[in-house]
Amino acid sequence: MSIIGAVLAGLVGTFVMTLLMKAAPMMGMPKMDIIGMLGSMFSEDEGTATTIGVVAHFMMGVVFAIFYALAWSVGIGSVSWLWGAIFGVVHAVIVIGTMPMMMRMHPRPPSMEAGPMTMAGQLMGHIVFGIVVALTYAAF
Repeated sequence: MSIIGAVLAGLVGTFVMTLLMKAAPMMGMPKMDIIGMLGSMFSEDEGTATTIGVVAHFMMGVVFAIFYALAWSVGIGSVSWLWGAIFGVVHAVIVIGTMPMMMRMHPRPPSMEAGPMTMAGQLMGHIVFGIVVALTYAAF
């Protein structure tokens, strides 16, 4: 397992996923502001919350990429776009399942649309994340 490869793959995957989140409203999808949601858990100040949110979002992307790489290194799947997509689906199901709990625990829950389009966006974003992580990690 290449920890450097996993870290870089997590950063690249999170970057691409973040671009998709920013573009989602232009494609008719609801706004998905995970950075705002994460950051506002820790600060009411918008600038501070954004900084914390970006750091938390990218850190989580790196941690998940390390888990993906660890799974591949022990023989669960292979480093391929298909297994990246499969891991992304599993990742999305976990996120979709835990989101209501996160929102209940949030001290200042943001107004985020919930529904089938949001879940579809989360699913698509995590599939793309998984594919990008796999393809980037494969380079190592």
